[in-house]
Amino acid sequence: MYDKYLIKDGEDLSFIAKKFNTTEGIIMDLNNIPFPDMIRAGKEIIVPINKEKYFEYYTIKKGDTLYGIAREYNINPDLLAILNGLDSGDYIYPNQEILIPKSNYSYYVTKDGDTIDIVSNKFNQSVGDLINNNEIIYLLPGQLLVRKN
Repeated sequence: MYDKYLIKDGEDLSFIAKKFNTTEGIIMDLNNIPFPDMIRAGKEIIVPINKEKYFEYYTIKKGDTLYGIAREYNINPDLLAILNGLDSGDYIYPNQEILIPKSNYSYYVTKDGDTIDIVSNKFNQSVGDLINNNEIIYLLPGQLLVRKN
């Protein structure tokens, strides 16, 4: 999974890579950046979301379906599909690896028109707690936000 990140003054590629627990090379590949010094403050780039923190991995077996996996892990099948960039009716393949959300978190995928107050109310937590649980909040449609239960 990926997210957008707005480069701030004083940040270089090394700093951003450390912040997102990734490498400079991965960020360069994701954004077609030929040289590390070609980034600048105010530019938006794509960064990987640290999957280890909120997710487990699951390897698809023959006969698996998204609905069956969702039922096995007691999660919403639509959420499972969205988290993995799939539609709920998409075919999944044996040996394909997908993300399974950890049970001690609540998840929300932002929609057009969401505000920080709307999302904090959906999570039933303060705006400050919402900000502390999420490294970056843009509130663009499709952003994944989490709350530790």
